Amino acid sequence: MATDFLNQIIEYKQHLLSKQKHFRSESSLRNDAEKSLVHRPFIESLESGDAETVHIIAEIKRASPSKGLIKPDLVAADFAAAYERGGASAISVLTEDHWFKGSIDDLVAAREASALPILRKDFTISTYQIYESAVIGADAILLIVRILAKNQLKDYLELCAELNIDALVEVHTPDDVKKLTGTGARLIGINNRNLKSFDTDIDTAMNLVKGLWPDQIPVAASGIKTKEDVIRTREANIRHFLIGESIVRAPDPAKFIQSLINKDNDI
Repeated sequence: MATDFLNQIIEYKQHLLSKQKHFRSESSLRNDAEKSLVHRPFIESLESGDAETVHIIAEIKRASPSKGLIKPDLVAADFAAAYERGGASAISVLTEDHWFKGSIDDLVAAREASALPILRKDFTISTYQIYESAVIGADAILLIVRILAKNQLKDYLELCAELNIDALVEVHTPDDVKKLTGTGARLIGINNRNLKSFDTDIDTAMNLVKGLWPDQIPVAASGIKTKEDVIRTREANIRHFLIGESIVRAPDPAKFIQSLINKDNDI
């Protein structure tokens, strides 16, 4: 039987949250979050340009449950600056500490080193984390449909709006897409990776995008490794991509991002 990575991550996250709440209360975080309402516009950063413009959300990622260590010596500030030079539209920072070896410090460092909006990529299961994200300067957070009840997803999106932060709402199956109805989710990350097994198939985004509403913005995530992958996915009218591992592994991340968004050699 395949290992269910997601369940393990959520169990760990629940344990970690219970410990965090002993050190700082949610009411304290909420008070600070309500004073920190100035954030960089994340969704707007993906709406610039014409219908042919490719937008890259470039990810800062040290490790993953399936690949192990990817770049353990990664310096978040250096990579964030390189991503901006390369033409990325936004930056995603993994802050999960156990399997992905990320941290809140990485997000803070990336934000200080770049003018781009920052997505906090973590496993959000509590309003505590949303308030925390606003306080540390995240401009958007990740909400994974599979791990949230529909009313929970709707409530979290409403809270994000109150705090003036955006949300990337992640789906992987047709049932996930159906759950979006009535929630107000606008920016939809279609994860090509199955978070239970961590198997990846880039056809997933091309198939699921057909079920989205015209006003929803699809973002293909995971498994995008080459310019050819970008071109192929664009054939399904997807022009937004969240890319981590292939950028982090590239000898020159800035040049690699440029190669992905450059219109030369498009079909």
